[in-house]
Amino acid sequence: MNDVVLSVENLHVHYGNIHAVKGISLHVKKGQIVTLIGANGAGKSTTLKAIMNLVKKSSGKVIFNGNDITKLPTHEIVLAGISLVPEGRRIFPNLTVYENLMMAAYSRKNKDEIEKDLEFVFSLFPRLKERLKQPGGTLSGGEQQMLALARGLMSRPKLLMLDEPSLGLAPLLVKEVFDVIKKIREEGVTVLLIEQNALGALKIADYGYVLETGRIVLEDEAVKLLNNEGVKKAYLGIA
Repeated sequence: MNDVVLSVENLHVHYGNIHAVKGISLHVKKGQIVTLIGANGAGKSTTLKAIMNLVKKSSGKVIFNGNDITKLPTHEIVLAGISLVPEGRRIFPNLTVYENLMMAAYSRKNKDEIEKDLEFVFSLFPRLKERLKQPGGTLSGGEQQMLALARGLMSRPKLLMLDEPSLGLAPLLVKEVFDVIKKIREEGVTVLLIEQNALGALKIADYGYVLETGRIVLEDEAVKLLNNEGVKKAYLGIA
């Protein structure tokens, strides 16, 4: 299991009386794109937030690169090498594109490396370079999503977790986002992806987990899930 970057073991999360995540266990291997698919309210976002310690775990364990990070505060989890791009983009609307990107590099000291990473994100998102001095709030929805992804990369993560990156985007931009996720993986960043666009996610992923009401009901190689009759019917809109 040396190639496992992230291991979530028997994770439970409650919101008051609601048992949102019910004993989820999953593994993400180095260099993979792993996707969690499932209906709204299945517990996908809660799982990512629990990994980051943004919501309290009732029980369970999170191991990252062989270290137990279950109880680490969120900022230390970021420093350890995990970055979360949350649903809804959450960029700083009044800060410029450049300032938004630099906010994610606040803990880094090596200016040359920061410059190198800026060039990398501009190679992925040329439009951001053109809009460097624009306030984030003046960008289009698609550009804001690109900024959120770019900002996620500026902390130089070993694992990038993406929560619904294609939500609300036009079909052409959705394809662009998925293409970028593949490029990010090619650069050696491991990706854990949550998507309601299950078809798009499974097409780029190596492995997938299907969540229903807080439980994993199915897991397999993504290509096998794409051809699974139950998955086709329930999540891919293919009868």
